[in-house]
Amino acid sequence: MASGGGSVASLWTEVNRCGQNGDFTRALKAVNRILHEVKDEVTAVHCKIVCLVQNGSFKEALNVMNMYSKVLGSDLVVFEKAYCEYRLNRVESALKTIESVSEQTDKLKELYGQVLYRMERYEECKAVYTDLIRNSQDEYEEERKTNLSAVVAAMSTWEKASPDDLGLSETTYELSYNAACTLIGQGKLTEALNKLQEAEELCRVSLSEDSDMTEEDIESELAVIHSQMAYVMQLQGRTDEALQLYNQVIKLKPSDVGLLAVTANNIITINKDQNVFDSKKKVKLTNAEGVEFKLAKKQLQAIEFNKALLAMYTNQHFSDKHPDSASGIKLTMAQLYLTQGHVTKACDILRSIEDFKHKQGMISALVTMYSHEEDIDSAIDVFSQAIQYYQSEQPGSPAHLALVREAADFKLKYGRKKEAISDLEQLWKQNTNDIHTLAQLISAYSLVDQDKAKSLSKHLPSPESMSFNVDVDELENSHGANYIRKKAAKVPGDNLPKDLAQGDEKKKKKKKKGKMPKNFDPTSKPDPERWLPMRERTCYRGRKKGKKKEQVGKGTQGATAGATSDLDASKTASSPPNSPRPGSAQATASTSAPTASNMVPPRQQKPATAGPGARKKAPQKKKKGGKGGW
Repeated sequence: MASGGGSVASLWTEVNRCGQNGDFTRALKAVNRILHEVKDEVTAVHCKIVCLVQNGSFKEALNVMNMYSKVLGSDLVVFEKAYCEYRLNRVESALKTIESVSEQTDKLKELYGQVLYRMERYEECKAVYTDLIRNSQDEYEEERKTNLSAVVAAMSTWEKASPDDLGLSETTYELSYNAACTLIGQGKLTEALNKLQEAEELCRVSLSEDSDMTEEDIESELAVIHSQMAYVMQLQGRTDEALQLYNQVIKLKPSDVGLLAVTANNIITINKDQNVFDSKKKVKLTNAEGVEFKLAKKQLQAIEFNKALLAMYTNQHFSDKHPDSASGIKLTMAQLYLTQGHVTKACDILRSIEDFKHKQGMISALVTMYSHEEDIDSAIDVFSQAIQYYQSEQPGSPAHLALVREAADFKLKYGRKKEAISDLEQLWKQNTNDIHTLAQLISAYSLVDQDKAKSLSKHLPSPESMSFNVDVDELENSHGANYIRKKAAKVPGDNLPKDLAQGDEKKKKKKKKGKMPKNFDPTSKPDPERWLPMRERTCYRGRKKGKKKEQVGKGTQGATAGATSDLDASKTASSPPNSPRPGSAQATASTSAPTASNMVPPRQQKPATAGPGARKKAPQKKKKGGKGGW
């Protein structure tokens, strides 16, 4: 036993030495040998879990926690368990683990903030980091401020919240970058671009001081800043410059799949329906594994929206290969066509959906859209196909007869009486007492076959049967039919004596003739349009546009109209297009949680751009020591 005890002590020394050197693989081997000698040793189990976490073996670490759950207890490895769940993208589980603890340590609060940020619960996340900065003093203060600035940037972008002045000094390139993201969320693009240039300079200076950093490493770290610059330029309408910067980022092949996905997406938005071959290559970068965990929900929505647009431009419809999802996909495609104003194409897509083809709601939508396009033949064809379907599947049902009635009314409305005859005959045969339908049928036949109209008119009820035995005299004498003639208003003077009345007439003054204009010619014929407003007269030629604005003499001496128009930003081709509101920039380094841009408004048939995200620091992995501590 003495030799065994000495062996365990030396193994603990080995664990301590390897931990301090960062060699967790050898430390793990030593811990496993300790557990072989002393089973269920709590400190050894804890050290094993830490070694696995440091080596990135998160699933194995969780398995060890579950295996030794009775030995470890409930609170000893809460941080390690929540961290492993967070790194395995089990964010909901991580949140439950953290909230199960009554009192949270600072490192657990750090992780809590990361989880809330990933779940896009920014207001709560902001409160966590604000509390940490206020109540802690250690070497991680800069990281906390960086994370807090990332939260402010996300709130400015996605929630359109006005950022509070938190007094964060922009001493690092991460803080400066996040400040630029906040400005983009506010729409202050020029200020944001200046701030990004400051971030670029700070990054170069900071990284150049590290002798281990090569120029390639520096350019790779600057990729996120350059992609954000390109995004701002794109929103400003400087698409050529933006495209050049985007392609530079793609050529660097950064390890961050989120950064690549957002950059590729924004290139696709510039290409639109042009350069489709390049877009098809770029879209592969948006499908990389793990992208969904790097981007915000709105970024992912923008990317998926653009994938659908690209598929539409290249006539690849995903629905053909996935019939289970065909209905939903085709409805989305129809919506995209409608937002672009292609109503007929949208109708073609809707008519190809077998599941909804004969639904009353679909028939109504199709008829409405075809009517809007004045394509009455196609609308009638929709009715005809639907009636045939119900004739074979549900003959005489209320839905069938309702469709026939609607089809007949539609045809009569657009003067297609001849085509309405078959529908009206079918309706009348179902109910020969329907006088209204019979009258419509006779009216339709009167234009086509008058003999048939006369024969049908025999089925109309006689006037005697339609009188309903109404007593006209009694109806006229009824209370509701009384007619009261209004008496004319009395004119003053009617009741006066004749002498007074005649005297008043004598006192009336004669009307004077109106004065004629000086240049009045009684022989000339007056203008018949003289009583019409000037704009409605045939002689009106519109107001003459003032040419004085285009003449020399305005502004500085020697300035010309051409120079003036050149200075008008509204007339230049470089004016920003109606692009979506900016999101914060692209995805960041592997430990960041980027934000995204807004979706395209329905009335703008443009792809959605997804901007890069705010920089964020990863939660710190605390080292747990053995007997000697690390």
